[in-house]
Amino acid sequence: MVDLPRKAAARTARLAALPLGYAGRSAMGLGRRLGGAPAEQVLDDIQAKTAEQLFRTLGELKGGAMKFGQALSIFESALPEELAGPYREQLTRLQDSAPPMPTRTVRETLARDLGADWKDKLVWLDGAPTAAASIGQVHKGRWHDGREVAVKVQYPGAGEALRSDLKQLARLARTIGPLFPGMDIKPLVEEVQARAEDELDYRLEAEAQRAFAEVFRDDPDIVVPDVVDVGPAVLVTEWLDSDSSLARIIRDGTVEERNHYGELMVKFLFEGPTRTGMLHADPHPGNYRIIPTRDGSPGKLGVLDFGAVARLPGGKFPEVMGRLIRLTALADKEPLMAELRREGFIKDKVKLDPDLLVDYLSPLVEPTMVERFQFTRAWMREQFARINNPREPTYTVAIKLNLPPSYMLIHRTWIGGIGVLSQLEAEAPFRQILTDYLPGFAEPE
Repeated sequence: MVDLPRKAAARTARLAALPLGYAGRSAMGLGRRLGGAPAEQVLDDIQAKTAEQLFRTLGELKGGAMKFGQALSIFESALPEELAGPYREQLTRLQDSAPPMPTRTVRETLARDLGADWKDKLVWLDGAPTAAASIGQVHKGRWHDGREVAVKVQYPGAGEALRSDLKQLARLARTIGPLFPGMDIKPLVEEVQARAEDELDYRLEAEAQRAFAEVFRDDPDIVVPDVVDVGPAVLVTEWLDSDSSLARIIRDGTVEERNHYGELMVKFLFEGPTRTGMLHADPHPGNYRIIPTRDGSPGKLGVLDFGAVARLPGGKFPEVMGRLIRLTALADKEPLMAELRREGFIKDKVKLDPDLLVDYLSPLVEPTMVERFQFTRAWMREQFARINNPREPTYTVAIKLNLPPSYMLIHRTWIGGIGVLSQLEAEAPFRQILTDYLPGFAEPE
């Protein structure tokens, strides 16, 4: 595998081929159906080949392409089962892997960022990467004091590739859309674009990871590796002993494992802002590592990758967010409408039927209305289909509601977290977790 392709024209051509490939296979499929091939078999073949091309291209290009693919992957549980089936394997593969860069390139980057004497600090480095992300890959190593470390090295040209890919994906949002029916691709691309620069800055990531590692240092459930050293394109952290990620639990975990790790994940997402003032905003399964106990029973949850972090105003979730969820669950229409207008979710001149508004929002807060809620792919698909169906009376609400920019990252993290819980099919005490950690959700005294 060579370095990231740096020429925008070459990367653009690869991305532009995605919708063209889908159209070509659809045309060929029509020909096969006219020739007597069963319609379902033809459709299955098209979907499987489209998934393979899409995620292979996104993974190989890395940069913004792979980051976009990772963002898509957490919504897999929302796809109709007939579409999710052929995509699932490719999605899971993308969450955990990507082709490696040459060893020489890794060593050149280490010398540039950690100094010519980097081998005196990093006394051993595994030549093969143990993991890959959208803009960098990770190698196992040993620090001079004996600690095992994870060495994350940014791909050469990652910044240029990231910006170029996201610009091209924004242009192709409409044509890529048919690959994921019902999903609005444009806002997803825009959100990834908004966070891109922060994720390229490993020093900013190190600052966030140090803060999380400090407050969770003695936590009984969560492990965050501490930062050892950092440079512009190199981040060295303590090694996390783990045999798999949440992707493995999604694929073949027991009911006990699904419930245990699902609950730990959602507790971390809500407890993190309370303890650090920041939200870990990249909830895809590859960022959560399984740390089993010696007897093999479910253990701690390790958390990696702090490149996408929301630094929350006031160091906590907006209190109005908790109030809105509580008012929706209570179907308290007038106060709910007033809060939504005050926060900019309903613009000044927009008129909404309060009953339709509650009908639209209520199913989305079902997990907060019972002591323990069972997240499932079926529930996620039902909500996804309902809010994207123009024939539903509540669809008029969907197109009139506005998402203020200040809530964009929180909203994406919230939906992404629920997507992972639905992939896990986990049962969790969601209401109690929100009561404990989400300001404004608990009933006022």
